[in-house]
Amino acid sequence: AGGGSEEVYQHLLDLRVAERREHALFELSKRRESLTDLAPILWHSFGTIVALIQEIVCIYPQLSPPPSLTAAASNRVCNSLALLQCVASHQETRPLFLKAHIPLLLYPFLNTVSKDRPFEYLRLTSLGVIGALVKVDDAEVINFLLQTEIIPLCLRIMETGSELSKTVATFIVQKLLLDDMGLNYICATAERFYAVSSVLAKMVAALEQTPSIRLLKHVIRCYLRLSDNPRAREALRQCLPECLQGDPMQQPEPIARCLNEDAATKKWLTHLLQNLSSGKFVRVPAADGPTCGVAVPSSAATIPPAGLAAVGALKAQWGVRV
Repeated sequence: AGGGSEEVYQHLLDLRVAERREHALFELSKRRESLTDLAPILWHSFGTIVALIQEIVCIYPQLSPPPSLTAAASNRVCNSLALLQCVASHQETRPLFLKAHIPLLLYPFLNTVSKDRPFEYLRLTSLGVIGALVKVDDAEVINFLLQTEIIPLCLRIMETGSELSKTVATFIVQKLLLDDMGLNYICATAERFYAVSSVLAKMVAALEQTPSIRLLKHVIRCYLRLSDNPRAREALRQCLPECLQGDPMQQPEPIARCLNEDAATKKWLTHLLQNLSSGKFVRVPAADGPTCGVAVPSSAATIPPAGLAAVGALKAQWGVRV
């Protein structure tokens, strides 16, 4: 253990030397799973977090059109993000990570739209950092995310990203919805509900063409959680995708095949349909991990013209000023 610790501390020192930093990032990122106290070491060692932030900020210019991010630059910054994910996951360093507002530095990466592999890798690794935060039922995480743009960023990735990025982004939204505060905030206005439900509906339509059980399970879990809210439940009776309605055993072939592969997802869909078919609803225990929540910033309510009529109808149903 002593030799391993000496190597780690040498790599930390190397982060301060420009010529050695890339190799040090690579070596440290390899140790993030095996070294349990790596997060406190990273946070409390002199200059380490500053070096990681420098790695992130220095590639911002490569994100601007025309995008010029290279695979090598993407890999290097992703090693930095992997170390930050380690910090975000640790109980001791998570509050410090949030207090420094470091997650905000990742949002420019989530805001990119290029489908080139370096950008996709960057988005996916950034989502991993946010995912590490929402896995834990932490009030500080909730309070932080209440003030950020993570929901609209995730919604866009859910609509346009790769399958893996869509899956992680939908997981994040699912974990946020599972908190009562997050659910109530999203369902407080027709625009917010529409922003989420319309993206989920587009994802279901895409899944009919390209099935993915790991993605479908998060989509259905989001729908099920939305159905816990009375106004959202009433709206879902009108806007739940047709291919999810009816007996789960009688779903379109691609959807049915996915459901047959995962009993939990089929059970969630059954609960969802039960909620929508009666005035009562089945509350599903959070057996899929700790929960936490988030409020949706107003920018998440950007509605395309084609959706304005639907939102108008929802407003009348909501019965509140939005």
